[in-house]
Amino acid sequence: MLTPDSSFRHDGGMDDVTIHPAVPEDLPAVAALRWNWLRENGDAPAVIRDEFVSHFVDWAGKHAETHRCPVLVRGTTVIGMAWLALVPRVPTPRSLSRYSGDVQCVYVTPGERNSGLGGKLIDAVVELERKLGLERVTVHSSFRAISAYCRHGFTASPRLLQKHL
Repeated sequence: MLTPDSSFRHDGGMDDVTIHPAVPEDLPAVAALRWNWLRENGDAPAVIRDEFVSHFVDWAGKHAETHRCPVLVRGTTVIGMAWLALVPRVPTPRSLSRYSGDVQCVYVTPGERNSGLGGKLIDAVVELERKLGLERVTVHSSFRAISAYCRHGFTASPRLLQKHL
């Protein structure tokens, strides 16, 4: 059974960079990363930044059981994040408690990219997936990040289909 306190730590292996589960004090910085990601891609927000940060922090607190967020930290500054959404699956006679995962919102600040840190986040998410005993994990990747996921063991599946709505 998955519990909200299932945690992990991952030694980033890079000087003063660590990866740990986001704690409430990290969430405003994580919200800022999500905001910056939108702006970086040229999209216009539908709300003001303060409203978004407040909503995001509240949302993350309410969804801690179903959404895990490892953060990448250099010193005391959050420089990256990833989200793992836990999806309950229909029980089978062979397994009464089944879950799959969906990797969401992997982001590293522009100044920290192309240094292997995104890969460290992907590795941390995979480590968490294994610890939680998930059946599988999926990701809907940006075009730019496909090669990073492939380098860390993700492959295309002819059986995983999607329909855009």
